[in-house]
Amino acid sequence: MTVRLPSSGGALRAYEPRPEPFRADSGTALTSRTVFAAAHVVADPYADVSPGSPAAVDWDATLAFRRHLWAHGLGVAEAMDTAQRGMGLDWAGAAELIRRGAAEARSVGGRLACGVGTDRITGGTLGDIRAAYEEQLAVAEEAGAQPVLMASRALAATAAGPEDYQEIYGHLLRQCAGPVVLHWLGPMFDPALDGYWGSADLDTATEVFLQVVAAHPDKVDGVKISLLDARREVELRRRLPEGVRCYTGDDFHYPELIAGDERGFSHALLGVFDPLAPLAARAVRHLDTGDVTGFRELLDPTVELSRHLFQPPTRFYKTGVVLLAWLAGHQSHFTMLGGLQSARSLPHLARAYELADTLGLFPDPGLAEDRMKTLLTLYGVQQ
Repeated sequence: MTVRLPSSGGALRAYEPRPEPFRADSGTALTSRTVFAAAHVVADPYADVSPGSPAAVDWDATLAFRRHLWAHGLGVAEAMDTAQRGMGLDWAGAAELIRRGAAEARSVGGRLACGVGTDRITGGTLGDIRAAYEEQLAVAEEAGAQPVLMASRALAATAAGPEDYQEIYGHLLRQCAGPVVLHWLGPMFDPALDGYWGSADLDTATEVFLQVVAAHPDKVDGVKISLLDARREVELRRRLPEGVRCYTGDDFHYPELIAGDERGFSHALLGVFDPLAPLAARAVRHLDTGDVTGFRELLDPTVELSRHLFQPPTRFYKTGVVLLAWLAGHQSHFTMLGGLQSARSLPHLARAYELADTLGLFPDPGLAEDRMKTLLTLYGVQQ
């Protein structure tokens, strides 16, 4: 059987799907790296919603997907950018997601970190921003989840300079019950975060960021770097205080950053590990035995898919992630919060299917083929 796929130039081409999937390992715990998959949410396709309505989430399917990630030995990074924070999921929905996710994690013994931000406000004073952070921090800590202090659009819009970032983060870190993860999300993921840490110059911003970490090393488990700049991440991780981890958020260079070099390595907190979970887990198990070559042989071929999903505008990578979850049978539909399933073109989605199929990411290739044909037919591509 073949699938007729559209190319970016408008022509149709025949693609023959892979007959057998990648065979996943059992979900034994990973030991050499701490690895989180930032997980997407599953929308409720039957909810009668309109633009601007509160998020309507299919909680059963959303939590089932988290169990899938935990079953492969990965941690779950909850209520992060991949879950459409600020792009369909409001704070009320995120708070419910954190509470439900934490309860599910306890029931299966899964590791969970949760995003903490300021998305209930769009601006205000530094006091307003601090209070918004504190509200979300309290929800995460009360749920028993490790907080990830996410970058704040409100702070980026309000801060007069580096000292305002140092004041806000210093205040939050002093009151945190336990070590947190600091998240530096670059403007390619969210244009509203341009100039974060008080400067559009990344060298200057890096110094401010490191000063915040150095002032509170006992309260920082690690830092998540999402700048898509491997050289900068390596330089930064070499300057972290002892015991503070670097979690790569670089969806372009993750194999080399996780593998590391003679001076260290990055752990991982990645959106692309949502669709790559079985394959990524097996790759890290090679690292657990010291087999760097086996790790790279498995993970390097996934970079083409990741770069495709995260191509500009990068923030719309969630559309491809949810498409692959549908094709893989993890949910019954290709519907997203806020109608974000329309954010990528048909040729983009078709290429995502082809690359994922080539890697063997679909447990049932026949199901994935049928669903892709259904989508193509909806767009007028006859099979």
